[in-house]
Amino acid sequence: MTHMGAGAGAGGETKSSSARLPQPQYLLSTRPSCAQISGLSPGQTKLCQLYQDHMPGVGRGARAGIAECQWQFRHARWNCSTVQEASVFGGVLRIASREAAFAHAVGAAGVVQAISRACRDGQLSSCGCSRTGRPRDLHRDWIWGGCGDNLEYGYKFTQGFVDVRERERNYRKASREQGRSLMNLHNNEAGRRAVIKMSRVTCKCHGVSGSCSLITCWQQLAPFREVGDYLKDKYDGATEVRVNRRGRLQIRDPRFNRPTANDLVYIDESPNYCVRNLSVGSLGTQGRTCNRTSHGMDGCNLMCCGRGYNTQKTVVRERCQCKFHWCCYVECKTCTKTVDVHTCK
Repeated sequence: MTHMGAGAGAGGETKSSSARLPQPQYLLSTRPSCAQISGLSPGQTKLCQLYQDHMPGVGRGARAGIAECQWQFRHARWNCSTVQEASVFGGVLRIASREAAFAHAVGAAGVVQAISRACRDGQLSSCGCSRTGRPRDLHRDWIWGGCGDNLEYGYKFTQGFVDVRERERNYRKASREQGRSLMNLHNNEAGRRAVIKMSRVTCKCHGVSGSCSLITCWQQLAPFREVGDYLKDKYDGATEVRVNRRGRLQIRDPRFNRPTANDLVYIDESPNYCVRNLSVGSLGTQGRTCNRTSHGMDGCNLMCCGRGYNTQKTVVRERCQCKFHWCCYVECKTCTKTVDVHTCK
């Protein structure tokens, strides 16, 4: 897909592999010293020391992944909220559920996105603009250039840094721990691939008075919301798997298609998010705001798990009757209205 637009470019296509979301304490840390970052594996600590200028980008990407997770699940019983700040997603990451699959995938995707953009912006010493090859279907008169987001580098760095946590461990073959490790690697690969799949060729016109006599194109990252939407679709269609005697993941139900490297997989059924259970990372839905007229997951019947809901009147203040004055400001009044707010019992 080719988009015409303005601005700087982004990077190209990449091969594939696998990854795991770094420990949450690391993801949210802004401390510069690798020794002070809790939760790093030995391999990650070494890479942190070698690539210290990459760490702020990793943190930004991880926070973007968490924010996107919370946006995608804002109307669900599990809304990607934290039980304890230090654990980010709470105990839910300890359960090999489809929620954990999404969390790992979107976290890895966020890091790829951030590192790829940091390369383009000249923030990292070991990479710069993308050098990906010219697409075969690009118009022959258009120039392939500009400063593209470096997806190749972002992918490879994320793969190395995130996957090392799983790869340096030696689990017993066919054990549950090995199965979870394989699940994490698979889902983080799906997250990395999502960033690449959603990227697009973007082009910009050059010329006197908008003549567009010259067109320059480059590979550019998609808005991260598009990556999140794509991964949410993969979450909805995630495949249940198990680890077999050969130490490989296989689908539990042979009637279903084998998942590709772009799909999400999970081992355990999701816990009951209706009730508060800190051991599994569930805050429950008591007190959550719901929509009385909705028949979806945000509706009071589903969100409140059949327990019913409370309704209270709330006064809302908002800008209204806005007028544009030449030149150049907008003048508004403040209006108040009373609305019903419904919360789960």
